[in-house]
Amino acid sequence: MQNAALRAVGLTSWRYQLLPVPPELFAVTVPALKGAGFRGANVTIPHKQAALALAQERDEAARAIGAANTLLFENGRIRAENTDAPALLDALPLDPRGRDALVLGAGGTARAAVWALLRAGAAEVRVLNRTPERARALCAQLGGTPVSRPGPAAILVNCTPAGMAGATLGVKSVLAVADEIAMFACVVDFAYGRADTPLIEAARRAGLPAVSGLDLLVGQGALSFERFTGLPAPVPAMREAVRA
Repeated sequence: MQNAALRAVGLTSWRYQLLPVPPELFAVTVPALKGAGFRGANVTIPHKQAALALAQERDEAARAIGAANTLLFENGRIRAENTDAPALLDALPLDPRGRDALVLGAGGTARAAVWALLRAGAAEVRVLNRTPERARALCAQLGGTPVSRPGPAAILVNCTPAGMAGATLGVKSVLAVADEIAMFACVVDFAYGRADTPLIEAARRAGLPAVSGLDLLVGQGALSFERFTGLPAPVPAMREAVRA
């Protein structure tokens, strides 16, 4: 996706590459990227909170959320940003103001979702996680209400890896929610793969507006691309590359 975007804007000398990094090596790998010619990096599960801790500068969203998915290397410093939050709000088919939401998960992406929805004026954001203590801690820091079971809400946001290839975390709770999909007015799933997740499939069968993880991947990736390059993101080229 990002390489397609670089080609589309003529940055033929730039490359975007995958760097698998185990958690125990993250803190030594990221600072070394600055001297290896990297302009920045996108950060995925499970590194989003660790990425924030490494940064000397943080944007408002990353600082408030406590997690970053985009790192910029400039002037010898690391800047952390969070593009998950604005990408979610840009993609929502409903205005969250005055509405309630249910967020599944309590990791970095869930933190971004809760912060974004509350900041956008959601009436209540409930958080369901398989480890209740993590849901309570998230809500104590950012707002929201921890819950022990799913219930009706205008907006459902899945921030667990359930539905991604090889993922098992939270599958039972996500599938239980999928069985009662009519409780919601729209569904957002940050998990993505080659096919729609069970949650997105259930939403579409029920005729609900649904935002897939690939839609969000393009949205947050476009915002990161603009931070990296200073150029407008060629979103159609990025979307075409993802769908291909």
